[in-house]
Amino acid sequence: MKFVTHEHRFGEHLIKSQFPSAWNDICDVISSVTDDDIIKLHEGNYSNQKSISKALNHLFRDRFVEKKWEKESYIFADRSYQRTDSNRPDGVWRLDFANPDNSVSVEVSYNHGEALAWNLLKPVLASELNHVEKSIQTQLGVIILATQDMKIAGGFDGAIGTFEKAVQYLDPLRSQLTVPMVLVGLEAPRSFRVNHVKASNKTLGKIQRL
Repeated sequence: MKFVTHEHRFGEHLIKSQFPSAWNDICDVISSVTDDDIIKLHEGNYSNQKSISKALNHLFRDRFVEKKWEKESYIFADRSYQRTDSNRPDGVWRLDFANPDNSVSVEVSYNHGEALAWNLLKPVLASELNHVEKSIQTQLGVIILATQDMKIAGGFDGAIGTFEKAVQYLDPLRSQLTVPMVLVGLEAPRSFRVNHVKASNKTLGKIQRL
């Protein structure tokens, strides 16, 4: 899979110079995902989904874990910020992934655009000192997002926060986003696109090979 990048506070320069192993892992994970991988998983496991987001998350999770990254790391040690309920695990105070030495955090963000600012803020919470005792202390954040082209080709909801939209958020939020970050935009697949079809009351994403 191809991707583009945008750095905030020299994030790409710093991750390449100070945490090259983490950056190599991130590039390897994304680049290793092929169109055929996505199609196979979407059609096999997630054919009831509107987009390829579940398949991508599944592939990224497996491949980051293979590289010994910790998944769903709690940001805070205080157990009141680690509570879950039977209906919905509370991921508000968690990171998607952290590398083995906890220097770099990764968020995979296909959320509604209204959640974009929060996803950008989570690496700040993980990296800055806080009044709440920390469970993890990172130094740099990476946010993986769909580009506008990927949003269309991958069948994503029209309201998701894209890579391009996240880039626009950086300057207005510069005073709040105090840690270095790299935004990674996933480019559209080259060999297929997702078409939406109605099945009963549900919209399904069907693969169309190009």
